[in-house]
Amino acid sequence: MIQRLRSRPDRRLRAVARGRRASRILLALAAMGALLSVDVPDALAEPPLGVTTTAAPDATAQRVGALFAGGLDGGHFCTASVVRSEDRDVIATAAHCLGDLEETYFAPGYRDGEAPYGLWKLTGAYVAPDWTDGQDPDDDIAFATVRPARPADDRRIEDVVGGFPVTAEQPADATVAVVGYPSRDESPLYCANGTSLLSRTQRRIECPDLSGGTSGSPWLVDGALAGVLGGYEGGGTVPEVSYSAVMGDQAVELYREAAVNG
Repeated sequence: MIQRLRSRPDRRLRAVARGRRASRILLALAAMGALLSVDVPDALAEPPLGVTTTAAPDATAQRVGALFAGGLDGGHFCTASVVRSEDRDVIATAAHCLGDLEETYFAPGYRDGEAPYGLWKLTGAYVAPDWTDGQDPDDDIAFATVRPARPADDRRIEDVVGGFPVTAEQPADATVAVVGYPSRDESPLYCANGTSLLSRTQRRIECPDLSGGTSGSPWLVDGALAGVLGGYEGGGTVPEVSYSAVMGDQAVELYREAAVNG
């Protein structure tokens, strides 16, 4: 009898303990569910490597824009991006995109017919002599200065959208993100993939749908500009494979000149 009386509170205590453990487990599962419902960070939400999608309207895309002939009604033909500079007014693009500066305008963040950060007129170009003299594909990287298209506007473009740092000497297999505007599209495309060296001076990437108009698109490594779409075959003759001249000493010198004297 005594043993039986003692056993009853033991069973009750064990039941209470089991209930508490179950409650703790349920609370832990609920907390885990709450964690899993949190928005996925951008880095985790990016598409798989080698897949081309519409670029999200984020801080990266707003620094990239389309180059227009004569204004928004003239159609866009190349891509450019804002890079950091002392005067905060420099963009990077392919040398073969810089023709008549008087009629060339840049629209950062352009999307669906709108230029949310304004229209900017090109005012100067920094191009390698070997490109000017013989259009050497190894020098198909250039920089240009811009000012607001409206004369009364005294803003600097880097103050408006920010700018990419410029980097050189990337590994041959670096993973590169490309953001660019095909001429037929009104929104930028995004693709990231591993790269390889076609030669000592040319880098290669496989990304579909990077067709005409994406020349000059920034090649970004960890958020820094390491090249632009161009170079070999003008950047490529098929939309599935694109190229960039390696950011060498000449390109770095052009950038420094533009950054200081812009």
